[in-house]
Amino acid sequence: MKKIAILGSTGSIGTSTLKIIKQNQKIYDVVAIAANSNIDELEKQANIFKPKIIAVFNEKKANDLKKRLSSHLKIKVISSLDGLIEIVTLDEIDFVMMAIQGSIALKPTIEAIKAKKVIGLANKEVLVAAGDLINKLKKEHRACIIPVDSEHSAIFQCLKNENENENLKNIKRLILTASGGPFLNVEEKKLKNISLKDALTHPNFSMGAKITVDSSTMMNKGLEIIEAYHLFDVKKEDIDVIVHPEQIIHSMVEFQDSSILAQMSEPTMDIPISYALSYPKREKSMIQKFDFIKNNKFTFYEPDLNKFLCLKLAKESLKISKSMPCFMNMANEVLVKRFLKNEISWLDISKKLEKLMSFHSPKNMLDLKDILDVEEEASKKAITT
Repeated sequence: MKKIAILGSTGSIGTSTLKIIKQNQKIYDVVAIAANSNIDELEKQANIFKPKIIAVFNEKKANDLKKRLSSHLKIKVISSLDGLIEIVTLDEIDFVMMAIQGSIALKPTIEAIKAKKVIGLANKEVLVAAGDLINKLKKEHRACIIPVDSEHSAIFQCLKNENENENLKNIKRLILTASGGPFLNVEEKKLKNISLKDALTHPNFSMGAKITVDSSTMMNKGLEIIEAYHLFDVKKEDIDVIVHPEQIIHSMVEFQDSSILAQMSEPTMDIPISYALSYPKREKSMIQKFDFIKNNKFTFYEPDLNKFLCLKLAKESLKISKSMPCFMNMANEVLVKRFLKNEISWLDISKKLEKLMSFHSPKNMLDLKDILDVEEEASKKAITT
């Protein structure tokens, strides 16, 4: 039985992971769960899955949860970043689902790599901010990272035999697909009137607020380009994005012989989550057979980089490299938080990000301290810009 830890268990990826585990309780055992502060949901999860340990990032909420949990459950409750690290380094854990959003996942991911855990990575920011360091540690500790984003899971599945043969030179290009978000067909002149409610409405998926806003600006696709670069060891110029509103094809790989492999399914996160949990096997799904007659329309468009400036900025940050992707990622994270608080407009996210990036001097990042210093710089400047 595979022993599982889920960081971010109350979010959309975390709850979907627990749903899949509940359907396969003979295969998976939830040993540990963690979240930021949603102790109502954590309490429910504790009563259903009875983990041995729960980490609540918010210390006050952790104390509240301790009082709530029945004594007969004998669940250890811990808090703060140290609590997250304690979970991912538990000896009995086989698999860590890293579903915490934002840069807070960086240190737990590094410690999970050092502990040689299999990691299901559902966090874009870790590789965007620290891709070189993560790959260095992954190689050093022989850890396994399985991407959970639907696009990267698709590429990971298409490359399975290529990876096994260490023959990635066969790749001509990676093609990431994008829904285009809720504003794909909105005229550019109307973007200044976008409300918070508008930006939090995704056409296909139900996700957390931050990633939903990133989808609306197409920043999420920009982050995925950077993530793909670090995950699959391809040239920067060999990663393309194409808008595919139906989101049936989740991404593609074109090989040197011009063959193209695509991973297709209904737009649901259950499939990449299940694949990460069961890898290298595939477990039976509760999803119905794919209906080609119902899904008989596939359309594709080139992304508009003028309309979706964030995507352009993310691509530019990868081209520049050094500390620029890390700086851009944290600055965007702060700007999105400000938008969610109605402090700035939707268009301000990209406009302010462009300004911030123009003043940043890219520098080499040799270790975690360098990365954290760049993140701190970006955060401070994005708060006041």
